[in-house]
Amino acid sequence: MRYTRVRIVGSSMEPAVRDGQWWVVRRTQDVRPGDVVLLEHPRRWGQLVVKRVVRAVDDGWWVEGDNAEASDDSRAFGAVPRDNVVGRLRWRYR
Repeated sequence: MRYTRVRIVGSSMEPAVRDGQWWVVRRTQDVRPGDVVLLEHPRRWGQLVVKRVVRAVDDGWWVEGDNAEASDDSRAFGAVPRDNVVGRLRWRYR
């Protein structure tokens, strides 16, 4: 399946992506800085999170939430392996 959908839970990506919104995600690992991505949390197997790609680092991607005060991101857990990226958020619906 090339696309999937995700419901946003929490405020870590506000104001760009808000709690309760639904987004269509294009499955790809081809991302670049500035993209908002769905990824598997590196320390919580099976938990998917939405973050913004900030920069490439030697061992993966540095990702951060837009709302730093409410975000669990690379500032806490370090870089995310490239294989953890599920895809890029493309369209909001509903």
